[in-house]
Amino acid sequence: MRIVVLADDVAGPRGLLAEHGLSLWVETGDHRVLFDTGQGLVLEHNARALGIPLARADAVVLTHGHYDHTGGLAAALSGRRGVPVYAQPEATSPRYARRAGVARQIGMPDSARQALTERGAVRSSRAPLPMCGSARVTGFIPRRTDFEDEAGTFYLDADGREPDPLADDQAAFVETRAGTVVLLGCAHAGVVNTLRHVVSLATGPIHAVIGGMHLAAADPERIESTVRALVDRGVRHVVPCHCTGLAATAALARELGDRCTPGHVGAAYEFED
Repeated sequence: MRIVVLADDVAGPRGLLAEHGLSLWVETGDHRVLFDTGQGLVLEHNARALGIPLARADAVVLTHGHYDHTGGLAAALSGRRGVPVYAQPEATSPRYARRAGVARQIGMPDSARQALTERGAVRSSRAPLPMCGSARVTGFIPRRTDFEDEAGTFYLDADGREPDPLADDQAAFVETRAGTVVLLGCAHAGVVNTLRHVVSLATGPIHAVIGGMHLAAADPERIESTVRALVDRGVRHVVPCHCTGLAATAALARELGDRCTPGHVGAAYEFED
């Protein structure tokens, strides 16, 4: 199994570009999965530079309907039809963020909606779904912790009257010989909630966690509880990306040492299937 970071907030080797967003290329066995598509500003450039054949993706996963995870969908599906796209029904809903009373639209771009409708074959289920080989999407992630809460941040309307529960948030995981590798988009449902859900679905322990953890604005207690959960589960490889934030990444690095490797565009990780 091989995972390559195609889009992230941090640039890697010379010639690769960064953006606020996330996209991972996953190869497992003979299958290829595009996990999120970033904003779409750097996806094609980085894929060409890294020799990644986007047109050969067997499936696309959209972890949720924000622009920085869905914006590259039109490029990913260019010239193709019927590609399975794993997304929850709410992924196409209007989404807004508000700061200082000002609303900003952060939902799926029109180009991505059109591509999803015209060229994608949507696979949607609250329950987990198999994808390729041992890769699966989690479907809806139950919220069980009392400290992982996105309330007051995201809305379904520009006036901020209807909070967005982010019910479309999902993750993916692949079972390998070493254990389960978990892929996070933003983990809006909470990293701990997500890991608990994956553990209930997978047959082996969690070996690696890779992706965005949405802890950039988290309070110290939430960061500490998240780090402690990863330590207590004995996770051997943690790759914080995208929206994890410097404070949380530093806390992970302090506690996990060389088991924590901050992600960046062009980084590649391999696990034995």
